[in-house]
Amino acid sequence: MRPQERFAANLRKARIKSGISQEELGYRCELHRTEISLLERAGREPRLATIVKLAGALETTPAELCEGIGWLPGKRRFDVKQPPRPKG
Repeated sequence: MRPQERFAANLRKARIKSGISQEELGYRCELHRTEISLLERAGREPRLATIVKLAGALETTPAELCEGIGWLPGKRRFDVKQPPRPKG
């Protein structure tokens, strides 16, 4: 799993938890709905400013949106954990 895939899963989860559409999220953080869609499909890697805007609009933290994404300096690669499976 790539970092942007884990970010996408975290973003989608946070947006659904907030009960808002991609269009509403885009409006709240001044991004186009298609940008939100690209981020949720891991089609684009977000910039820091975008992560901060998304976190603010979703009333969460950048850390929560980046949960499960780490860096292994000795191995020079990302450590990306699979998101937990939904219960039910």
